[in-house]
This record gives sequence, C-alpha cells and structure tokens, in this order.
Amino acid sequence: MSHKRIPKRKAAIAVGGVAALGAAAILLPNANASQDNSAGAATPKTLKATGASDLSSQIAGLLGDAFAGSYYDSATQQLVVNVISGDNNNVVVQAEKAGAKVREVQNSTAELTAAAKVLKTKATIPGTAWSVDPKTNKIQVLADSTVTGSKWDTVLSTVKSLGTDMATVKKTGGSFKTLVSGGDAIFAQTAQGGVRCSLGFNVTASDGTPAFLTAGHCGVAAKQWSDTQDGQPIATVDQAVFPGNDFSLVKYDDPATQTTSDVNVGNGQTVQITQAEDATVGTQVFRMGSTTGLHDGTVTGLDATVNFQSETDPNGVDTVNGLIQTDVCAEAGDSGGSLFTQDGGAVGLTSGGSGDCTSGGETFFQPVTAALTATGATLGDAGAGAGAGAGGDTATADPSATAADPSATDGTGDQSGAVDPSATDGTGDQSGAVDPSATDGSGDATGDGTGTGTGDGSSLTSSH
Repeated sequence: MSHKRIPKRKAAIAVGGVAALGAAAILLPNANASQDNSAGAATPKTLKATGASDLSSQIAGLLGDAFAGSYYDSATQQLVVNVISGDNNNVVVQAEKAGAKVREVQNSTAELTAAAKVLKTKATIPGTAWSVDPKTNKIQVLADSTVTGSKWDTVLSTVKSLGTDMATVKKTGGSFKTLVSGGDAIFAQTAQGGVRCSLGFNVTASDGTPAFLTAGHCGVAAKQWSDTQDGQPIATVDQAVFPGNDFSLVKYDDPATQTTSDVNVGNGQTVQITQAEDATVGTQVFRMGSTTGLHDGTVTGLDATVNFQSETDPNGVDTVNGLIQTDVCAEAGDSGGSLFTQDGGAVGLTSGGSGDCTSGGETFFQPVTAALTATGATLGDAGAGAGAGAGGDTATADPSATAADPSATDGTGDQSGAVDPSATDGTGDQSGAVDPSATDGSGDATGDGTGTGTGDGSSLTSSH
C-alpha cells in the first residue's frame, strides 16, 4: 500500500491505488473557477462543484419550506433549484437573484420525507435502498437481485401506495453489500481472519491527536489496524458507528505521527484536500479504494437509505441512513475509501453497493461532514500544517490520464481498475495512468497490490 512511514515514527498517509472509470478520470484541482456573472442578478452563476454546494445550502436557508432540493448541471455548470412556489412568486425571484436556475416542481421536501418514512416502515427488506433524486423530484427505489417473490411484491405495492409521481422503482444487478477489504489499504486481524479496508481522510481528533476516518463497519469489525498486511498495528479505533450511520474515527497510536491532507492518486501524485463539503446531485466525484483504485462518476441521489443483509444475523437487516448515492463502482476492499471532488473537497467514505468495476453498479457513501460533526474531528493535518508532506513537494494529478485495460488485475485476482497492468513498482503495486515522473519526494509508488478482496458483484454488500 502507499502508506509510508516517515523516519522517527512519523507517518505520511494518503489514499492510494489508481484506476479510471469509463473513458477517463480527469483530476483538475484548480480548474473551473467560480464566475460571478455581473450582467444581471437573475442570470444563473457559473459554478464549480464546491460553489454549487455552498449556493445550495444558502438558498435552502433562504427559501425554507419552499426549497425542494437542487442539483448541479455539469453541462452548463449551473445550480438548478427546485421550488414549491404556489402563489408566491417571490421565492422564485429570491433563488434567481442568488444565482440559481429555478425549476418549479410538484413534490415538496416534506412530502418526499414522509414518503421515505413509509418505505422505512413497510419496505425495510435486505437488498432494498432508496434516495431522493432532485432531477426527477421523486424518490428512487432500488431492489437488488435477492429481492424476489413476496418481497418484490411488497416493494411494488409500497411504492404504488405513495401515489403517482412520488417514486420510481427498479431492479439493480448484483446485491447490496458492504465492501470491506479501500484509498490506501489498512489491515486488521480478527477471530474470523484478516480484514482489509481503505483509509478515507486524515483528520485531527477533538483532543488534537492525529487520526483518520474510515467506514464504520470496518471499525466495528476490528479494533486495531495496520498499514501493512500482517504488520504491527499503528492505529486504534476510537469511535465506530454501524449500522444507522457508517463511519469510524481511528487514532494513530503514536501521537507524534504527522499526516498529509491529500488523496494519493498514484506515482506520488496527489489531490490536495482543502475542505469538507456536502454532496450535490449531478456533480462529478472521484472514489479511491485500495482494491480498485481511482474511479469517477456522478452523484445521483441524497439522503439514501440502504438495507444491507446483516452479516451476523441471517434473518436480520443492517440499515444505514443519510447516505450519498452515486454511479461510481466499488468492490470488496474499497470500504472506507475517500470520495472527493476534483477541486479538493472531501465528500464521503465508501459504505457499500452493488455490482463491480467491470459491469458497473450503484455505490453509497457516508457523508464526511456528518462524520466530522459526530466525532468532533477536523479535516486536515495533525499539527503539521495543511498539506504538509513527508517528502517535500508533491505533484498534482495528470489531467491527461486516461483509462486502459479494464480487465487488468494485480495478480491476486482483484480488479485493479482501468490502468496499465504493466505499470508496477516492482512489488505488484499498480502505478496507475498518471505521469510516472511525478513523485512525492520519496520515490514511493502507490497501491498495495496485496489485498485479497474479491467483490463478486453477486449481492448488495458493504465495500470492506
């Protein structure tokens, strides 16, 4: 893996392993700067993803109950805001003056929330999920391949009971599962065997000590974590929440550990993480995981509820709420890995999903903002100054990086993602489709190449 220890027991740990989804995974941390169009207050602003998230929060507070969600139109780089105007045209004027493109819709946030509560009461079945889709102004309901017979009938009848134009329902391939096995790989030993997950983001705990965030189902599975397979533990779980939410705060055992606030995307290249931000439907996001590396996609839903089959009770269900839904793929071992934007916004931690990185699928993420609030941690370095690295200057990701062979593997049977399978650092580590001349000053390549997560895409699982 790409966690490298600094001499004198100081660690510079970022999130690593590289692959690309679709035709390309383009990281442009400083591109698409916000433009404040001064030609007229009613002209929608041109925004990057971070600006769209901030504007959405501002308008939600401004409009109150009239606000019915928003999404980012990546083609025009504008924020589209749904409003329930009724006879009050002032809400439309307010949203337009703030810089959004306004769309009047039928379903209010309160009505969509009430519909989600009905689903929770009547359709909490392992293998089901739902989230709010502001593009359609409806709840999108998913059922995986395990939802059949009377269970499928229950889903259909519940959706029908919500009324017309309130929800859509579709089957999704595979099954929902947590994906334990993800960013830089982290490892633990349990009575049941080895566990592999991914580091999400380095943070500073509320007591000032260095720590990192990963998935809650990883923290529940094991207490102590190493940065090498079968290695000595370097960090201990301080807080872990799963189900309900899905996040863990893991503190480094050595309080002198120094960390970097970035995501490692291969060959010493990093994307600097500058802030935590809420997800906005329609924005492009990137996911890093230790099994499949780097993949990109789009946020497709918010406030998602996912009903995972319980791993401890064959008749039980582990429900997680408030998740971000995307079309980014993930596989076993990617759990806890980072979801971020091209301009350095920390968005989520990989929770679980269906499908794989060959056929695609849906993946769900714990919002970073919620995890930070709950744990009291702050994003960034632990006393080293924002972005401080171990080996001097780092290079930003090559925006010309493109996908290669999607069937490439790392020699362990794990999908490595769409990268050049011949590019390694001599240890089986994938180097990824980035500029091979860019290093972090230490000459270290990323990706651990040692994981054993398989991710068969046959069921809805978590990503560890």
